[in-house]
Amino acid sequence: MSDLKTHFSWDRTVRIFHWLNLVCMIGLIAVGLTILNAKALGVTNDGKILLKSVHVLIGYVFAVNLLWRLVWAFIGGPLARWRAILPGGRGYLGEVQGFLAAIREKQPRQYLGHNPLGRVAITILLLLLLNQAVSGLVLAGTDLFFPPFGAWIAGWIAAPGIDSATLVPYAPEMYDATAHEAMRAFRKPFITAHTWGFYTLLVFGALHILAVVVTEIREGGGLVSAMITGRKTLSGPPADKT
Repeated sequence: MSDLKTHFSWDRTVRIFHWLNLVCMIGLIAVGLTILNAKALGVTNDGKILLKSVHVLIGYVFAVNLLWRLVWAFIGGPLARWRAILPGGRGYLGEVQGFLAAIREKQPRQYLGHNPLGRVAITILLLLLLNQAVSGLVLAGTDLFFPPFGAWIAGWIAAPGIDSATLVPYAPEMYDATAHEAMRAFRKPFITAHTWGFYTLLVFGALHILAVVVTEIREGGGLVSAMITGRKTLSGPPADKT
């Protein structure tokens, strides 16, 4: 116990991003599953519009939070920056080999930030989150004419003589049929990306929780508490000390 030492790890911005992202994800998943099963649940068109509006509003918070985290990776502290997140760089493969060898020897290395394999996982997670944010913003425009793409979509599909600013969802009499079909074809890949990204994130989230538990058991350091306090308690010198 005398070897235990507390180190600063995650700064406040990283911690806020993590927990706000979690809250947004829970809300988006709950509302998203309801939308996907709206027909089976007997939800009316007005109900769908309400659910989608709530989903988009949560999505705006999610997208802004993610954008700020991506910016923070350029200007934040050492452990928040891209060089501490992205896999690769000088000595990365050697670090992976040493990390795996230490696990085999049952003397796992401890890290202030992400371990070498954790950096791969975080990169995949950020890409999945970015996919959901971008595809979601496009779909918000095609479904509800919400910003940032809604005005453009409305102008595209509005029927002759109809003010695009007055368009409302589920009102085909206000749409130009040909333009509306073209818009539906345009949004189809975004629906696919958003839907499959949603299911992938569900799986990835479960794997993330499992990885945190396994890492906590093997390496210690208080991963969850560190994301609250910003500090890790390690039994030896961190392998990634800056």
